[in-house]
Amino acid sequence: MRGLKDKVAVVTGGGQGIGRALTLRLAEEGCKVAIFDLKPEAAKETERLAPKGSVTGYELDVGDYAAVAAAVAKVEADLGPIWTLVNNAGWDRPAPFLTTDKALWDRIVHINLYGPLNTHHVVAPLMAKRGGGRIINIASDAARVGTSNEAVYSACKGGLISFTKSVARELASKGVLLNVVCPGPTNTPMMASVLGEGEQAVKWKDAMVRGIPLKRMGEPEDYAGIVAFLASDDASFMTGQTISVAGGMNMI
Repeated sequence: MRGLKDKVAVVTGGGQGIGRALTLRLAEEGCKVAIFDLKPEAAKETERLAPKGSVTGYELDVGDYAAVAAAVAKVEADLGPIWTLVNNAGWDRPAPFLTTDKALWDRIVHINLYGPLNTHHVVAPLMAKRGGGRIINIASDAARVGTSNEAVYSACKGGLISFTKSVARELASKGVLLNVVCPGPTNTPMMASVLGEGEQAVKWKDAMVRGIPLKRMGEPEDYAGIVAFLASDDASFMTGQTISVAGGMNMI
């Protein structure tokens, strides 16, 4: 991809799953990548897998505004001005909405909505002042069509899409471009924790695959190319867009 060499990128939740794949691809494209992750051991493993010296981990909770502000300042001091922000960190505990409680809602909102709000509020002004930058938000196809047992998660991801479009309009004149990528069902540690193990887990997975025209679950690497493209000069005329990468599961 054009224009990524030596650019600084921040990937939240870059220690594992989709975030790790995005981090490694951006590093391969020549970026200096900062991982914001609650799990330092996972970030260290991603650092080990990346080209030497290309990835640096920062331990923090993206739902904590002060922690985000401190980490962003440190990244800019350590690596240079941030060009790309990838909001990938996410979490859910699927359950029928009527069986859930406010404590669970708060945790889901804290990570999936407040996290991106915090990072945008800290990073976007720096990009706007410098006259350019890319923000790529990882939502979910759950945001576009809804998903049983993920009502609050779907609400957060749907809100993230609307938020992205709104801020894309506000910052277009500043050269800051924002877009959304919506993954479908994907083989990640989070998906494994949701499905569990045993015969029932196999049945659930098979049912999901039957609904995907390409007849397979997504892999973390399936999203790396579109994110690198959106961060690059090749996507300089795209903003406010929502792109589904889900094997054709939801063709809307």
